[in-house]
Amino acid sequence: MTEQELIHRTEQYVRKTLKDSESGHNWFHIERVWKNAKQIGQQENVNMLVVQLAALLHDIADSKFYHGDETIGPKMARSFLEKQKTDTSIIDHVIKIMENISFRSGYEKLSFLSTELQVVQDADRLDAIGAIGIARAFHFGGYKNREIYDPAIPPDLNMTKEAYKKSTSPTINHFYEKLLLLKDKMNTITGKRIAEERHIFMETYLQQFFAEWNGEA
Repeated sequence: MTEQELIHRTEQYVRKTLKDSESGHNWFHIERVWKNAKQIGQQENVNMLVVQLAALLHDIADSKFYHGDETIGPKMARSFLEKQKTDTSIIDHVIKIMENISFRSGYEKLSFLSTELQVVQDADRLDAIGAIGIARAFHFGGYKNREIYDPAIPPDLNMTKEAYKKSTSPTINHFYEKLLLLKDKMNTITGKRIAEERHIFMETYLQQFFAEWNGEA
C-alpha cells in the first residue's frame, strides 16, 4: 500500500466514524486540522505521513465524549493502523502524538516530544482560536447547556488538569482559561504567525461582547 492509499483509507475511516459527532469535533474539524497540519508541516523537517495520520486520527474518540477516558482514541487508532499493516514505528509515533496533543497535557510534563507532535499540536490549537474557535466554543457550550456568561463566576486561571476536564463554567470563561492562552503555546514559526492573527480577532470580539453586555455599544 502506498502512503497516499493509507492516507485515503484513514480519511474514509475517520469520515465514517465521526459522521454523527458533535459539530465542533466532527469530520470538518478534522479536515481543518489536517489542512493546517499540511500547511505547517511543509515549513518543517518532518515525516509528513506521521503528521497527516496523526492529524486525521487525533480526535477519533475525544475523551470529552467518553467520560474523560483518554485511552479509547489511541486504542482505536492503533487497531485501525494495524489492520492497514502500517509500519510499527509509524503507528507508535502517531499514538504518542495522540497521547500528548491536548491542551490538558500542558498541565503535566510531556512524556514524548517530536517535531511532528509540535506540528499537529499547532494545527489543532489553531482550530480552537479565531473566528472558528469562537464558533466552536459557543457551540460546545450550548451542547453542554452552559451559560454564555455570568459576571458572578470569574475565570479560574489556576485549574488542575482534573478541574479543567470537569469544568462547567460559562463559555466566556473558556476564553481566559484556554483560548487566549494558546497563542503563547504555539511551537512552530508558521503556527505562531497564524495564531497571532487569530488571537487579535478574539480580543476584538471580547471587547465588543463586553461593550454590548454593559450597554456601551
